[in-house]
Amino acid sequence: MRIIKAQKIKNAVSRLCEHANIDLRKDVLSALKTALRFERGAKSKAALRAIIKNAEVARKERLAICQDTGLPSVLVELGQEVKVDGNLKAAIHKGIEEGYRKASLRNSIVSDPLKRGVPSYVPGLIHIDLVKGSRIKITVMPKGFGCENKTQLKMFNPTDGTEEVKKFIVDAVKAAGPDACPPYVVGVGIGGSADYACFLAKKALLNPLQSARGALSRDLLKRINNLKIGPMGLGGRTTALAVNVLTYPTHIAGLPVAINISCHATRSATLVL
Repeated sequence: MRIIKAQKIKNAVSRLCEHANIDLRKDVLSALKTALRFERGAKSKAALRAIIKNAEVARKERLAICQDTGLPSVLVELGQEVKVDGNLKAAIHKGIEEGYRKASLRNSIVSDPLKRGVPSYVPGLIHIDLVKGSRIKITVMPKGFGCENKTQLKMFNPTDGTEEVKKFIVDAVKAAGPDACPPYVVGVGIGGSADYACFLAKKALLNPLQSARGALSRDLLKRINNLKIGPMGLGGRTTALAVNVLTYPTHIAGLPVAINISCHATRSATLVL
């Protein structure tokens, strides 16, 4: 049995909150630079240059990539041979608050979704998965709500075909239009239940963009880019950088499909303790 102190977890989450919001993921930055090489329109190329420059300035000056520093989701893979010395969830929330304060990130969380109230830094969203081993893998994913608000879920009939599913996904991106700051990373969750499909769609955003090479992902990316919404809605070849799909077994009477759209600043950071 390996013992890890809650204080160590808090410190890790604090660092990850800063890293995720300031240092754009390498795979996302690489995809943006590739898109710039393929774009032809002057406006779309200028938008991509500005996005890439923004990421470089954020990293050098230690500033947030975007003013919307999001609602942080913390995904924890907890090894079965690990004993946490202290309160794991409390440590994570303390780490979020500390990290956001230290990095001067925006406090965007209201305690009551209906009455609203004064924004705070916490609580974030915590997902814990028990896995084999003696380590803890922690991933922080801050998600702004300009793109989170474009999430869609549809409960298809099990007799519906792949074409109906594809149309739903492409139409969801079309409905988002330029509002969520393209080029997008599109996460798709298929299967499970309604809530689990939504979780899969968000979790799919964590997959490296270069890994999205399956037939379904490739076809969806082609169809979405044919919408020609383009970078920041200015037209062009790159409406999405990638489409990541995660699936899970489901009930014989169901076919849940969820789509979670992320803006060009698709942010996450991971640390293993």
